[in-house]
This record gives sequence, structure tokens and C-alpha cells, in this order.
Amino acid sequence: QVQLVESGGGLVQAGGSLRLSCAASISRYAMGWFRQSPGKEREFVAAIGWTGYITYYADSVKGRFTISRDNAKNTVYLQMNSLKPEETAVYYCAAPGTRSGGPSEGLSQYHYWGQGTQVTVSS
Repeated sequence: QVQLVESGGGLVQAGGSLRLSCAASISRYAMGWFRQSPGKEREFVAAIGWTGYITYYADSVKGRFTISRDNAKNTVYLQMNSLKPEETAVYYCAAPGTRSGGPSEGLSQYHYWGQGTQVTVSS
């Protein structure tokens, strides 16, 4: 059974930083981070290929967020800097259904999801 376990969420002031982690029971998969605020649809944040060389970001987070991975630990990270109150959300990591699935911005391309970790940015 595939497991994706996020951690690292919490409460931070606007302008602050957090680093999220996603520990996976699978290896050599592309991975993505998404977020969902109350009353809003889940939205793409960042994605990374299994080698780590290919990355994609939502325009809203470019220059502030960095996705990375440590394949020896089967863990993907999301470093979030200069956080804004409107980025308060549950953050999810996700993986496609097969290793052949590349990094994607499309929510429908992901099959496996973690339980999410809450990020709250206070103003």
C-alpha cells in the first residue's frame, strides 16, 4: 500500500518560512505539492521529476518556494519563504499512478495523495 506522509506544517507569521516534508513508501516517482483552502478548489503548487532535475511551480509561488527531494530517503520537500496569509491552507503531496508519470501541474495526473498538513499564516 502506497503511503505519503506530510509533515512540517504549523503556524507562522506573514513573511516567515516553513519547510514541508513528504515521506513516501515509493521511490523513483515524480511528486507534486498541492494546497487547498476552505471553500476553494485544490490547487497546484509545485512538482518535481524523480531525478530532481525537472521542477515546475505555480506562478504565485515562483521565487519564494523551492521543491526538492532526497531519493535516498524517499522524501520530497517544499521550502516556503515569504509566506502570505492567503497561503493558509492544507498542503498535500501527491504522486502519479506509475513511475512513468512525469511531474505535472494537473491535479488529475496524480493518483496517490497524503493526508495533508495544515499551514496557517497569520497577518
